[in-house]
Parts: sequence; C-alpha cells; structure tokens
Amino acid sequence: MRRRAWLLAFIFASAACAQQNAPHAAYVYPAGGRQGASVEVTVGGQFLDGAQKAIFSGTGVTAEVVGFAKPLAQKDLDELHNQLKMIEQSHASKPAPAGGKAAPPTPPAPPAPWTDEDRKLAADLHRQIDQDARMRMAPAFSQTVRLRVTIAANAAAGNHELRLLTDRGLTDPIVFLVAQLPEVVRPFQFVTPALATGGGLPLSARAHADAPTAPLPIKLPAIVNGQMMPGALDRYRFHARKGQPIVVAAMTRTLIPYMADAVPGWFQVSLTLADAAGNELTHADHFRFQQEPVLEYTIAADGDYMLSVCDILNRGREDFVYRIAIGEIPYVTGIFPLGGRAGSRTKIALAGWNLDRTQFKPDWSQSGVQDFSAPESNQTANPVAYAIDSLPETVASHSAATAAHAQRIKLPRIVNGRLDHPGATAYFRIDANAGEEIVAEVEARRLGSPLASSLTLTDARGSQLAFNDGFEDKGAALLTDQTDAKIAYRFSAKGSYYLQLADSEQNGGPDFAYRLRIGQPRPDFELRIAPSSINLHPGKTTPVAVLLLRRDGFNNAVKLRIKDGPSGLILGGGEITAGVEATRITLTAPPEAIVAPHRLVIEAEAMIAGARVRHEAIAADDRMQAFAWHHFVPAQQGLIWIVGKEHRKPLWTAPSYRLQIPAGRVAQYRLEIPKNLAGNQIKLALDDPPTGISLAEVKQSGEILQLSLRADAKLKPGVAGNLIVEASQQKNNAKPTPLDMLPAIAFEVVP
Repeated sequence: MRRRAWLLAFIFASAACAQQNAPHAAYVYPAGGRQGASVEVTVGGQFLDGAQKAIFSGTGVTAEVVGFAKPLAQKDLDELHNQLKMIEQSHASKPAPAGGKAAPPTPPAPPAPWTDEDRKLAADLHRQIDQDARMRMAPAFSQTVRLRVTIAANAAAGNHELRLLTDRGLTDPIVFLVAQLPEVVRPFQFVTPALATGGGLPLSARAHADAPTAPLPIKLPAIVNGQMMPGALDRYRFHARKGQPIVVAAMTRTLIPYMADAVPGWFQVSLTLADAAGNELTHADHFRFQQEPVLEYTIAADGDYMLSVCDILNRGREDFVYRIAIGEIPYVTGIFPLGGRAGSRTKIALAGWNLDRTQFKPDWSQSGVQDFSAPESNQTANPVAYAIDSLPETVASHSAATAAHAQRIKLPRIVNGRLDHPGATAYFRIDANAGEEIVAEVEARRLGSPLASSLTLTDARGSQLAFNDGFEDKGAALLTDQTDAKIAYRFSAKGSYYLQLADSEQNGGPDFAYRLRIGQPRPDFELRIAPSSINLHPGKTTPVAVLLLRRDGFNNAVKLRIKDGPSGLILGGGEITAGVEATRITLTAPPEAIVAPHRLVIEAEAMIAGARVRHEAIAADDRMQAFAWHHFVPAQQGLIWIVGKEHRKPLWTAPSYRLQIPAGRVAQYRLEIPKNLAGNQIKLALDDPPTGISLAEVKQSGEILQLSLRADAKLKPGVAGNLIVEASQQKNNAKPTPLDMLPAIAFEVVP
C-alpha cells in the first residue's frame, strides 16, 4: 500500500507541473451553440497572450479571434483613475472664495451640469476599472479571448473540444457543445469587487439573491446559458400549456467536471420551477446519484411559469458556467439491458420522458463502452452508455431471488438484470473446480445505473468467502462515488458456490440495472497519457505523466512507442516494468518547429498469455478536485505542437539501459556533455523524484558528468520507474541558466 501511495502521489504531482506556465483555458461562455448558427463566445484563462486561432475536435465548427483582454499595466490603470477623478471633480460642488471678516457668506459655486457624454465616459471608466479589479482577483482566468464561432448546419451534435493556439502553445481542451435547440445567452453581469472573492468560494454574498434581476423571457424549447455570480439567482420566464410535459436538464459538470479550488469540487446547481404567483412546483439539485439536476413536470394549467437557477452554496465566479435544456424535450432516464454481445443485435428498451420510441436494436461490432442516442422526430435524446463485450450473455431470472432458487451460470458469462424493487437480491450458482479462479464484476454506476452494488460469495453451507461493495476504477475518472462491486477468488475445493448481488443501500426499481461478468480472469490493461495538449520547442524535452490501469491481475511489463506524431519526435523511458502503475516518460522534439498541432498517439504493447496485445493510450488531463483529489479525465484526442522559430538539435542523449540502484546504496550514471556546453559548469537536479530516490552527487570531468543516485534502504527491491533530471549551466559564478530536461533515466531498485 505504501508503494502504491507514493506512485500515485508521484504521477499526479508530476502531471500538474509537467508544463509550467502552459496556456490554460478555464471556461468558455457560452459553452455551446446551435447547429447552423454563429455565436460570440469568451474563453477565460491564463497565459493566453497572442491567441491566434481556435481549433475544435470533429468537423463543422470554426472560429475567428475577435478580441483579447488582460489586466492593465499599472500606469494605464492609474491613468483611468486620474481620468475618472477629473470628471467627477469637474461636476462636484465648488467652495466659495474666501472673503473678509465683514463679508456676508457666499454660497458655493454650483457644479457643472452632467452631459450624456460625461455620464457615458464615467460609466465606461468605472467598467474598465471594475473589470481590471476582477481579473486581478482571479489569476486562473485573468485573461479573456473573444471568438466568433460558426457552426455548420451538419455539424454533429455533442462535444467539439475547444483549444486555443497562443504564443506559448496549445491550451488544454474545454467542452464546447453543439446542440439542436434554439439558444438563449444570458448577458454577463459584472460583479463589484466587494462581492467577489479571489479563489471563488464566496458563501455569504446574498446581495444578488435578495434583489434578483428581472426574469429573462424565453420561448420553449430552448437551451439557456448563464454564468453564476456570487449569491446570484438567475430566473427565466416562459409560457406553457396545460398537460405539457416539461423537462429541465442542467449541464454544469458536463462542461467543467472538476474545480481545483472549490468544495465539493464542481458547480452544484439548484433548479426550482414555480408558477406565475411564485408558488414552488418542483425542485432538484441532483438527479439520482448524478450531480447535475433534472426536473420533469406536467403543466397543470395554461400560463406563465418561472425557472430559478442558483448555486446551492451561493458561490459563483466566471467559470460557474451552465447550460440548461428546457421544454418538451426527449430525455432517457434508463436503458435495459445495459449492453450486449459484439456482432449481435440486442433489443434494448428505453425509459424516460417525451420519447417517440422505446425499443431499438443497435448493431455494434467492436467491444467497449459506446454512447447511444435515441433519434427522435425533432431532436436526439441525451446519450446513454451501452457496453459491448465478446462473452456470451444471458438475462437474470426473476425467480432467482433466494439462494434456494439461485440461477445456475455456465462460465464465462455476462448476466444482464435489474433489482426492480427496494431490498431485491439476485442469486447465482457457480460450479467450480479446485484451484479454479474467477472474477465477478458489476457494471452499473459506470453505465449510468443508480444501483450501488454489493457482491457476496458463499459456499454451499452459506459460509461467506468474499465480499465487496465497491472498488475504485481509475478509468472512470468522472465518477466520484464508485460503488460497482468486484470479487476475485480462487476456490480451494470442487463444489457449488453462490454469488449474491444486492444494492448496498437497499434501494431498487426499474432503472436499477446491472451487468454482472462472471468467469476466469481476463488480464488486460489501459493507458492514460497526460496532458492531452503537449507544447514543445525545437530540440527541447518535456516529461509526460503515464497511468497504467491494470485489469484482472495483469502484472507484466508494458512497452510504449509513438504510433502517430511529428517526424523526429523521441520517446524516452518507454518501458513500464512489471507491477508499476504510474510513471513519467519524456518526449524530445525534433530540431524544427511544425506549422500546426499534430495528432499524438502513443501505443502500448504487452505479452498476455503468450499473445502480443496492443492498445492505444487515451489522452487525458489531470484535473484536481477540491484542493486534494486528482482525476485523469479523458480527452477526445491528444495533440502536440512544436512552436518556435529556432533550429535546435536535442542537447542530451541518454543511455538506453535501466539503471540498477541497490537499496541503501549508490549507483553511478554517466552522461556525455554536449560539445557546445564544454567548459561550462553544469548543474543537475532531480525533478519531483519518487520517494526514497535522491541525487547524492554530481561530478564533472571533461566531457563527462557522473551522477551518483541513491536508493533509500527502506525501498523494497522491484521499485522501478523513470527519473527526470533538469539541467542548468553556470558561468563565472553567476545565477544558473536553465538548459533543458534530460531524457528519462530508467531505474530499478535491486537487493
């Protein structure tokens, strides 16, 4: 456990600082637009100077940069204050001139009258000063880029990840949704600095809620876009007719899944539907186990109605962005079964609201989790997850509610079922041989089902052999409450065994569906590479975080290679040794820049049961939640951009062997100094090294650097990974000048 702890701490810290001062996109507002429309959006973030272009994933969405803003230089801010002071003084009451003792009192000179031009200029100066103050208080989005986005009529609905190309390189991706409904964009409301808090956690700024702005009239159906400010209450008024089934579906975590400096780690929106008199009709701040609320209400009478939107903690700032679909829109609340066998056409049934069809037979040939969106007459319903596997499938028997009626399962098998009432259970009988090993794994929450599963394995006498009510799947990065159960067990004797599946919270209902895989272990792996946007200069080296998700006991070494990337790109430290879950590799750029970002695909290869298995790594970004937790959130694509005008060959080449460091001892590593650095004093330092590994000494002799690397005596043999070394040069006792990162140095602790 200790070894695992330092590994994960190492990778997450590394991912966060792999590219310091990289351009960062914190939000986009509005966070989407309608097919066939043009919309002006604002991207807020940091280090966005020189933003020249926006790129989107998929096709059909383009953009033009039309504006840029950042905090003013101090002299420019002082000039604004001076202008405002002069205008206000010119319109203030002027004191009367001093007179003699006997002179009667003279009334003060009347102020100069305000003209429309004066008022307009003063208001503009106040706006610029307030905007600058707001930008300075939130450095993470102190710069803004305005885009004019054009969406083709045939652009696919869904997420078209947005990145900006800046002077420093690519930003991280941010969600931009293309939709089919008309869009309403709420004008941005400036917040006075007295109501804002740097860091974005205001809890008591109720001024806006106590005096809410007038409701914004909208026509159904629509998607409303807003930015929640501290203490704000956004209201929308619409007309509806009797019997109309209204659905209100909020999107907040869909847009920005995690916030690093907010508790619980996201914008928790609250929705309230009221009639024209203000009487509350229904309310929600979540939907089942999901943090984005959904309302459904059948209108009782013709008339006007009000939707109110707020944050449950009265927080707010620019990146508290929401999109809310409202109207007689199709919405899928559940699906059964949750998956099917690859190559077969499984009949699935949908549950939900405003659905024209509830029966489908999709045809998928490739295994994995896919998104399924039911095509309706006027628009597509919300996507739901559907799992495809190669194993034989069966449907759970309704009579298998007790051990006496347990359903006999021939292994391997996937069982599709549901616990259709509170307290329901399902029992399955397994006939196993001595020494046989099985894995029983539930997929429910990961596929959108509210089931919080538990698994209990017993022998024929009812004695418990194993139990689990949830394991952490780091591949499910968006799921914070992981309650899918999993058991791995090796039987000591031949016989019949019983597996009980239940809801750990004793809940149940028609939507409490599950997929239960029972069979021999299927060792496999997945790979995450972060960040998804990598920026390099010609000849430079950067570290990249790697997370290896090992499945069903897979413990072999994995080798990495560049499958698709710029010509001349070099991967360092590309072997993950047996048992290692987290490490860093390095990428070294070729000598020349490239004109535009290039797709980057890294492929992983391993031997499993005598067969060579290859998987493409999934590009991801390390997203921090609430100051503490890290999640590798997948991106739609990985991109690399080599920017700059210089021609520069890589400085360093590292030996390809793995350095063996005895526990409690020192190992020597020799490195050749580049010829153009000969005669300079070279300084080396480990960049965020694994716990227990240190750089004891560096000796420079002629063209050779000799590194003495020490392993703590407490480290167990087998600990392995890559070391990242940062080099700098020093001339004449001056301050060292950074040179570059070295290619990754592979190491392993040995006895």
